[in-house]
Amino acid sequence: MKTLEFTLPAELEAPAPPEARGLERDGVRLLAGSAATGRVSHHRFTELPSLLKPGDVLVVNTSATLPAAVGVVGSGLVVHFSTELAHGRWLIELRRSDGKATAQYVEGMAGDRYPLPGGGSVTLREPFSTGRLWEADVDTGTVLGVRSFLRHFGSPIRYGYVRRPWPLSFYQSVFATTPGSAEMPSAARPFTDAVVTRLVSAGVEFAPLLLHTGVASPEAHERPYPERYAVSEHTARVVNQARAAGGRVIAIGTTAVRALETATGEDGVVRAASGWTELVVTPERGVRAVDGLLTGFHEPRASHLDMLAAVAGFGLLERVYAEAVAEGYLWHEFGDVNLLLP
Repeated sequence: MKTLEFTLPAELEAPAPPEARGLERDGVRLLAGSAATGRVSHHRFTELPSLLKPGDVLVVNTSATLPAAVGVVGSGLVVHFSTELAHGRWLIELRRSDGKATAQYVEGMAGDRYPLPGGGSVTLREPFSTGRLWEADVDTGTVLGVRSFLRHFGSPIRYGYVRRPWPLSFYQSVFATTPGSAEMPSAARPFTDAVVTRLVSAGVEFAPLLLHTGVASPEAHERPYPERYAVSEHTARVVNQARAAGGRVIAIGTTAVRALETATGEDGVVRAASGWTELVVTPERGVRAVDGLLTGFHEPRASHLDMLAAVAGFGLLERVYAEAVAEGYLWHEFGDVNLLLP
């Protein structure tokens, strides 16, 4: 399978939200690529309505970001809460504080217990991925429930390229209604009420779904692991009707692709569904319901690039990423965005 190889200069890693650079949320840059024409064009995000058509459907993830990083009492370690599992345990990652952010910590062993604030703790039970994720039992001490515990004691997960902490509100999108994501479904971050209003006025429809995303693997570039999702009857109907009428279905973020494609049968029909998805979208598997994608820029060799190639084709993706690097687009959750159209 082909892989997209490129070098990401450190200066293209967005170190702060666009608001810190004097921009509004919707003031970030947008690089558009068309599979039909092979053209690549440069825009501001506020121009998105002019790039879409009446009858297009934007599929948006309504998951809200949790303050999923909690310090281990009396140590330089941090626990990243990733994913709630069906049997009550959580997938967690241990990280070592490394100055302004964190680095991988691989010394944990089954049975190890780590004390948390408020009398809480996590106890490692089974390794889920080699040297990184663990299934763990969580004791929330005097606080009822893990999400309440995180609201009391947690902070947003932050990696080394973000130079200072930012409040949780900077990690939420305008669509966020249901807390559950360890990290922000960041493709939707540039949307504002004004942009949404202009899109609706232009005849573009929105279809909500839910996927709680777990922690990223900036060092390991692992394949995605199971995440909780839900696609409603309403969203299934909106997408199916749009496709029948010749409209385009454009996912906002890779999380929306994963959830919607999980709910889509081999016949291309979307049906209401919920649970945990283990779907990995690759060029070999292809996409059945999604025609286009709005997403951030992904790191070299990241597994998400396979999904982008499934939507747009490898040739267009190569041109888009070469242009993005050459023109200084910014990467990661506070960076610029990429629109891939059929």
